[in-house]
Amino acid sequence: MQAANPELRFKWLWLLIGYGSIVLVVYLSLVSDPVSISPVMPLQDKVMHMAAYFFLAFWFVQIYHVRQHMIFWLVFFLCLGLLMEYLQGLGTARYSEAGDMVANMLGVAIALVLSKTRLRYMLVGFERLLGR
Repeated sequence: MQAANPELRFKWLWLLIGYGSIVLVVYLSLVSDPVSISPVMPLQDKVMHMAAYFFLAFWFVQIYHVRQHMIFWLVFFLCLGLLMEYLQGLGTARYSEAGDMVANMLGVAIALVLSKTRLRYMLVGFERLLGR
């Protein structure tokens, strides 16, 4: 039996947060003055890339449980991560980096793995807590 998308009372809010997060990641990826990174922690940039794409992908797999919907969003975020890095390479203020592409893809891959667990019901559980 195929999974159904959960009945979320606040689906409009969750989608608004998700789409807003996409816009924020796109903006931060293309702005000429990127977020400053501390040189103290090595690979901090890669961790930020991985975390951003993990959050985006995992957020949407909590809203959509139907396999085709999940695949759409996972592929969308893979392509978005590649596109953002490519577009950074076209400008003069930023540059494209293969390591960032890998970090973006790794974030989506972790979301895929966790989407197979009960963690994909976090929003459902949160709404149940609000309903009490």
